[in-house]
Amino acid sequence: MKKLKWFLLFTVAIAVIITFGATVSAAPGDLPNIPGIPTSDSPEDVSNTITILLLITLLSIAPAIVILMTSFTRIVVVLGFVRTALATQQMPPNQVLIGLALFMTLFVMSPTISAINQTALQPYMNGEINQQEAMDKAVIPMKDFMAKHTRPKDLLLFLNYSNAEKPTSNADIPLTALVPAFAISELKSAFTMGFMIFIPFLVIDMVVASVLMAMGMMMLPPVMISLPFKILLFVLVDGWHLVVKSLLLSFNT
Repeated sequence: MKKLKWFLLFTVAIAVIITFGATVSAAPGDLPNIPGIPTSDSPEDVSNTITILLLITLLSIAPAIVILMTSFTRIVVVLGFVRTALATQQMPPNQVLIGLALFMTLFVMSPTISAINQTALQPYMNGEINQQEAMDKAVIPMKDFMAKHTRPKDLLLFLNYSNAEKPTSNADIPLTALVPAFAISELKSAFTMGFMIFIPFLVIDMVVASVLMAMGMMMLPPVMISLPFKILLFVLVDGWHLVVKSLLLSFNT
């Protein structure tokens, strides 16, 4: 529960920081001046306003942050490949796969969340830094994580298209280029893992189809016979443990 609390704080903080930095122009140390919403120098007077802004930004930006700027994409795609390879249709249900992917994402992103909390969120909440400084500090751990798992070829694709200069460090990489490059790199990694997952189940399907054809049972769908064998194989080798272990190890390389 403690990690879940930090994960929620992380998504709220990133959403607010990015939204304020991209859409609101405010003087250093001042609260954002948004038309229709009163401003004040007293924190008590603007607590309700800040709460509303947090909710709006969380609802609008947090899903995109979780999906495209964390490990969620690779995890959920690989889990989807596992279900497709097993040919179990809706087993496990989508809710189970998404829930497992979210908590695995929380586990993988824990070091990044802690870095953002220590360097940006807590100093900002304590009034030690302003919004612009908090945004700059919060983005750095996210850039480090995404750059580590982004292929240089994918990043150069977007940098060359925008005629941007080659960055000298992760902090110099623009988010507009890093986020899509990270997303397609994650998709390639997920599809590579999915291909490896499909191979043993494909062999079972081919063997069952060949046996049925040799027996003259051409009208019987091979999937009806191969499905129990695929489930049995997956259980015997402790498939979910192996898949999750492979996913976790893939983020340590």
